[in-house]
Amino acid sequence: MADNKDYVCTQLENGSVNINEDVIVTVAAASLRDVEGVVNGKNDKKNIRVTLGEDCVFVECGLVLLYGHSVVEIARSVQNAVTGAIESMTGIKVKRVDVNVTGISMTKN
Repeated sequence: MADNKDYVCTQLENGSVNINEDVIVTVAAASLRDVEGVVNGKNDKKNIRVTLGEDCVFVECGLVLLYGHSVVEIARSVQNAVTGAIESMTGIKVKRVDVNVTGISMTKN
């Protein structure tokens, strides 16, 4: 692989699987689609950062939430959605999902 991009590498019986960190960001962004109360982030990959660990990933999401919803409950839902999507699609362990609420919106957009 000639890119300077970071990959998570998994060795299998017949070879290896290399997953680009951009793929993990895309999976995380897509997982936000069904989280009630999240206004941005649904396909906003620029506000999601992935850090690769030895055998796991760390995810940070910057989100705008809808007014009137519990920030703590939405954050917990985001953590569960992101973790579940990444682990089920890639087999990579998610060590941590940090949710940074960057704003509150009065309308759903």
